[in-house]
Amino acid sequence: MRKAASWAILLLGMAYFILPLIGMVEFSLSMKRGEYSFEAYRVVLADPRFRETFMYSVVMALLTIAFGVFLVVPTAFWVRLKMPWIRPYIEFVTLLPLVIPAIVIVFGYIRLYNTSSWLPLTGSLTGTNALLLFGYMTLSLPYMYRAIDTGLRTIDVATLTEAAQSLGAGWVTILAKVILPNVLVAVLSGAFVTFAIVMGEFTLAALLNRPAFGPYLQLMGANRAYEPFALSTIAFVITWACMGLLNLVTRFSKFDKAPR
Repeated sequence: MRKAASWAILLLGMAYFILPLIGMVEFSLSMKRGEYSFEAYRVVLADPRFRETFMYSVVMALLTIAFGVFLVVPTAFWVRLKMPWIRPYIEFVTLLPLVIPAIVIVFGYIRLYNTSSWLPLTGSLTGTNALLLFGYMTLSLPYMYRAIDTGLRTIDVATLTEAAQSLGAGWVTILAKVILPNVLVAVLSGAFVTFAIVMGEFTLAALLNRPAFGPYLQLMGANRAYEPFALSTIAFVITWACMGLLNLVTRFSKFDKAPR
């Protein structure tokens, strides 16, 4: 009886999540009356704004990942090695983006860095892109830091550092050639989550007036019927591709570390 109830709950949960997705995909294929076709996808992919916004968000996602790794890996490593007492405070700070809405963050940016402030970043495209990059990094910080910190827990940081120092390695070499390879799976897990966040983020990009994929998706949803569902399907496929790549990397990592 318990087994049947468990299967029933599982199937009900799957239906709750899968049926709306099936309906979304089915509607995106119904642009031509009376038949299924990929016309909505053709229209979307042929739109120059789609290519522009998609590539812009991909570039910003890659920059956010690179900046996040450069910032979080040394911080988490140093906290774990030299300053374990400060770890609760670091965790509290990294969790703040889950509590503070993105609209509050972007309004703070606009207030502090507008054209009449001491640092007018919003007065140029480069400055506005930098603000957007910082905003994306802030939103992804809880996931990036947690993933890397969890990865550092699985290795003996102190022993690896002492061994590298005994061989004459400096701090940059230790981080790049000792610590980072050992937490690569954790870094990639944070990177994939960051990529998915950046690709779908709307508030920061819209209020900073940058040509990102999220505002384009919202604009299409307000003016078109079938194309927004095609875009949503594409965004969903991207998210699941990131999850699949994470699972693949994790499996290969376990295989490589298996005893021989």
